[in-house]
Amino acid sequence: MLYPLNHSAADPHKPAFQILETGEQVTFGELDKKANQVAQCIRGLGVKKSQHVALLMVNDKDFLEACFGMDRAGVYYTTISTRLTVDEIAYIVCDCAARVLIVSSELVSIAERLVKLLPKNVQVFSTGPGLVGYLSWQDALIKQSTLAISDGSQGLDMLYSSGTTGRPKGVKWPLPEQPPGLPTMLVNLLAPLFNYSDQTRYLSPAPLYHAAPLRHCMTVIKLGGTVWIMQSFDALRALEAIEKHSITHAQWVPTMFVRLLKLPVEIRTRVDTSSLKVALHAAAPCPVDIKEKMIEWWGAIIHEYYAGTENNGFCSITPGEWLQHKGSVGRASQGVLHICDEEGVELPVGQAGLVYFSQGPVFSYHNDPVRTAESRNAQGWTTLGDIGRIDEQGYLYLLDRRAFMIISGGVNIFPQEIENILIGHPKVMDVAVVGVPNEDLGEEVKAVVQPVDASDSGADLEAELMAYCRENLAAFKCPRSIDFDSNLPRHPTGKLYKKLVKDRYW
Repeated sequence: MLYPLNHSAADPHKPAFQILETGEQVTFGELDKKANQVAQCIRGLGVKKSQHVALLMVNDKDFLEACFGMDRAGVYYTTISTRLTVDEIAYIVCDCAARVLIVSSELVSIAERLVKLLPKNVQVFSTGPGLVGYLSWQDALIKQSTLAISDGSQGLDMLYSSGTTGRPKGVKWPLPEQPPGLPTMLVNLLAPLFNYSDQTRYLSPAPLYHAAPLRHCMTVIKLGGTVWIMQSFDALRALEAIEKHSITHAQWVPTMFVRLLKLPVEIRTRVDTSSLKVALHAAAPCPVDIKEKMIEWWGAIIHEYYAGTENNGFCSITPGEWLQHKGSVGRASQGVLHICDEEGVELPVGQAGLVYFSQGPVFSYHNDPVRTAESRNAQGWTTLGDIGRIDEQGYLYLLDRRAFMIISGGVNIFPQEIENILIGHPKVMDVAVVGVPNEDLGEEVKAVVQPVDASDSGADLEAELMAYCRENLAAFKCPRSIDFDSNLPRHPTGKLYKKLVKDRYW
């Protein structure tokens, strides 16, 4: 039931996915044939099982077709953020030792600089026709058989962390020893949690190169559902897509919720979103008041989960549970939760510390045994560097990333708490809170705010926001100063490149 081939045989004309803006549609029958051609092509290029292919691609039909082909060829496929610098992209391609790099034609200007930094043995293809200096991906595929390769096996993504706190890390799981199309760990985990099935109509508003959009889209398609992919997020366009296509499931990040709520009430409430049965969110902690407003608007359909690209463990929480445990990201759905101190020693219930999982999937950081070892304690439990606490019922509450914690005068301050307050102000579109140098305290708290209206930037808004913080936070947590930025460096998947903000001040 999981192999798209089965769905194509049952109903080859059913859409597997559609690009929202262009209307381009790929049926299960077409996807099956194209995935086989990709697998055939990869083998013909000399890429063997367990070797690596890299994709630098925008959200288009070629992206998912390529991933499904790699999934059948038993290779690791690395999807790369198009927002990285050329040097960062080159680092990833070289680090994963990609034998082939596929680049969207829209990104050829990046590729022109990129190829100069790559080893000569990397075969670079462009999806566009007739681009001088590049091998044509379409020409390479059209020559291939649409039959399955003789040595097919289950491939895997090997994605790199977003690099918000340093060099991106390649997250590697062992390749499954099984033919393609059998249930995978992700399908077995996600389908029952979020009721994915062949009836699912899924909206994906985020870039496919990120772990959650890629993995959930592929899971829905493997189960026979249909996916609508946005090339870029726009709040009103996303709402209109829900109404037009009777979307049943969609995945968001908290910044998308903020942008949806900042739409004028008369505009956002005129759209019929009643078809939506499950709205997922993850990637970053969601401020309680933002989630309350979303539940008030959409009803009790908003599910949350906590996991990393590493997927070393997984927490989830239903809307009903969240209303009883506001602010929690849920209990463990995969693995066993632990809170430990800096030495990896488990702490009592209620105390804050590093979030660890035991009995979860095994991962390593590619080519980085030091970071792999740093992610484990003496018991072999693994952590992603997040700080949280667990209550008596096993619900996890995230506080912040260890790397982002501010230590001011010996006191630990969690920026996320301050950001959650400021984002609730009607004049704030986005915010980053960082520690900046202070001779006496070591660090002091600074907020960098992106206003809803750029013309509001200035001393008056700073004073208004400082007063707002004093009304809602303990004095030692309040920012000592506020700067303004027209566009904070936030990844489209919701994660803030806080290191870039912090580096301005150090």
